[in-house]
Formats: sequence, C-alpha cells, structure tokens
Amino acid sequence: MGEYVGEWFDASAYGRAIADIYDETAQRLPVEPVIETISRLAGRGPVLEFGIGTGRLALPLAARGIPVAGVDGSPEMVKILRAKPGGDHVPVTVGDFSEARVEGVFSLVLLAVNTVFALPSQDAQVRCFRNAAAHLRPGGRFVVEAWVPDPAAFRDRTSLRLLSVAEEEVVVEAARLCPAEQLMHTTKLRMTADGLRLLPANHRYAWPCELDLMARLAGMERERRWADWSGTPFTDDSRAHVSVYRVLEG
Repeated sequence: MGEYVGEWFDASAYGRAIADIYDETAQRLPVEPVIETISRLAGRGPVLEFGIGTGRLALPLAARGIPVAGVDGSPEMVKILRAKPGGDHVPVTVGDFSEARVEGVFSLVLLAVNTVFALPSQDAQVRCFRNAAAHLRPGGRFVVEAWVPDPAAFRDRTSLRLLSVAEEEVVVEAARLCPAEQLMHTTKLRMTADGLRLLPANHRYAWPCELDLMARLAGMERERRWADWSGTPFTDDSRAHVSVYRVLEG
C-alpha cells in the first residue's frame, strides 16, 4: 500500500509496485457478493470509491447502471482502468483519498480490501472518514472493508505466512509489527515461472471500535457490521469485517 515515514505519505507507491500484475493477484478476492451488497445499499447511487484501482469493483457496478466515480493515488492503476471496456467513462481523481475532493454528492462511499490501513496514521484515517462524510448526502453510507488486527499471531513481532500455493504461483508474506504505532510492514514474495517479485506494503492497522470512533468524529454512526460481504454475522472469532456507517441526519 502507500509508502510512508511518519506522516509523510506517497499515495502512488503501492500502484507503482503492483499495477501491472494487480488484476492477477486480486483474482481470489470476491466480486459478486460485494456488488450485490453495494448495489443494495447505494440504490441508484451515485457511488464514490476510494482506492478505485484498476476498476475491479467500479466497472461491475457501472455495468449495473450505477454511476461510479473514484479516487486513487496511482496513475499506473488508473491507466489500466482506462484501458478496460467502459473504463474511460469512469471519472477518476488521482490523489490521496484522505484529502482529495470530487465534484458531486454521493449516496455511498466505498473503501474496500483493507485500503483504509494504507493511510499512515490515525490522523490521516480520521481525515479519510471526514472526507467520506463530506462527499455523502444526508443519510448516505460509508462502507469499509478491513481485517481485524491480531497481534498474538506474531512471534517476536514478526511473521512469515504461506498465502497461496498453485502450480503456476506461490505467494509468501513476511511481516514485521510495530505495536507502539500500530504499524505493520509487509512484503509479499510472489514466485512464478517468470521469477521472484517483491511486493512491499505498509499498514497502519486499527481495531473495529477505533474505526467506529473515527466515524463518530466525522458525524456518522455505525449502521451494521458483518464478517464478510455475504452478511455473515460478526463475532469474537471474525478475522475481517465489513462495516457500514451512515451520515447522521438533522
């Protein structure tokens, strides 16, 4: 995700590292349940996606007739979106989605696949929630997908995980935890017949209750929370969540 030191943040770093193979690496991510849920929550839209990337979710939403716009820090990712059928019709602002403003008012703002953790600090994440709220009409929704932090999964603040094994690809992730700042520095090692590819990403992780407080600071309240896009109930054992925040009316 973004590259940062302290509060300095390069929103384009993640896209530069992964844009050319992002669609390959994202094939295991769900699409249909996301589109069904967002379509139901957004109604006729319009929808604004923070971290729109190569259009994995935006293009299927647009194909359903829901107007979609996006913000992304990576010109490389947006270039790939533009080259896809229908991609040239999706308005995209290139910039940091915690601050970049888009023309119009939206029924829903979407922030999927842990992208909120790409922001470098709590302050930046609070700004992101406020930026989402500023783009929403009264009663509009901000939908955030993220993993649930589990520091106990780390031994000596480091971990090495095998993420996937297939005949054509093996992916391993090395991670280092910095609990004092809630930072996790990761590098995925993607091994294919073409060789080894290093995919670095940094995360400023936050617990669901912390995100709830950010929403309140931005004038929103949590409407619902699931463990996944299919609506599985969120429990003590859930390792991820989809949280829906709604702008307070009146």
